[in-house]
Amino acid sequence: MTRPLSFLMLSLALTACAQAPSSSGGTPDTSPQGTPGKKDPSGKDRLDAYRWHLKDATDAQGKRIDVLLIRPDQPLQFDFADGRIAIHNACNGIGGDARIDGDTVHVGALVSTKMACDDPAVMALDNEIGKRMQGTVRFALPQSDPPQLLWTADNGDMLRFIGEPKAETRYGGPGETVFMEVAARSKPCKHPVTASSLSCLEVRELRYDAQGLPSGKPGEWRPFHDRIEGYAHEDGIRNVLRAKRFSIDNAPKGAPAIVYVLDMVVESEMVEP
Repeated sequence: MTRPLSFLMLSLALTACAQAPSSSGGTPDTSPQGTPGKKDPSGKDRLDAYRWHLKDATDAQGKRIDVLLIRPDQPLQFDFADGRIAIHNACNGIGGDARIDGDTVHVGALVSTKMACDDPAVMALDNEIGKRMQGTVRFALPQSDPPQLLWTADNGDMLRFIGEPKAETRYGGPGETVFMEVAARSKPCKHPVTASSLSCLEVRELRYDAQGLPSGKPGEWRPFHDRIEGYAHEDGIRNVLRAKRFSIDNAPKGAPAIVYVLDMVVESEMVEP
């Protein structure tokens, strides 16, 4: 079964990617407050620097909003980039235009992919998110470690998020966006330095044009000795991934000079043996 990302969302994602610089070098910065090189970051800088995970949610009367907290192991999360908000861990991928103005976020109409989910409670998340994440929202960023975000929706609901530094924050730049097809099954391989026996993913790079259509020939299949942060491969599932590739200057001895971080799963397909 193939579950492709909707054409609209992929096209929007590719357009957003094209606005970012193509490569970056640097060393990780995991400061709990703000972005690299800034001692007193603005609210916008701090919002942009993190991916925000929902910790708890209460309505205007202080009652817990259970419908938003049904998966504590996969909490709702969002981040900002290039004037847009991207919301993850609902049934569908959700996004829209967003403008940060002082202590206020103006979120435009949200659009989403159109997959159905087996669990009705997860399906309901998409609609419930729209009630709290759309429109004019007030926010506060109390000084804390880890960072916290207090998000007050139009209807008075209060959502509390915990911040995790984005890869761009940790590795000091925007990185390079790449699309990678991961074969359904791993294959035996040799470590490039020690020649020890391993089981490696097989990957090849793909290219898309601004309309989200395949462009040019795919790259050659090759064994992949590194790992992709945020990606857990399931044997028998072929995936197309959008990832960020970061070059690490002066990487410590034994540490990788190239780091891959999963951005999103574009397509998944179960492949029979």
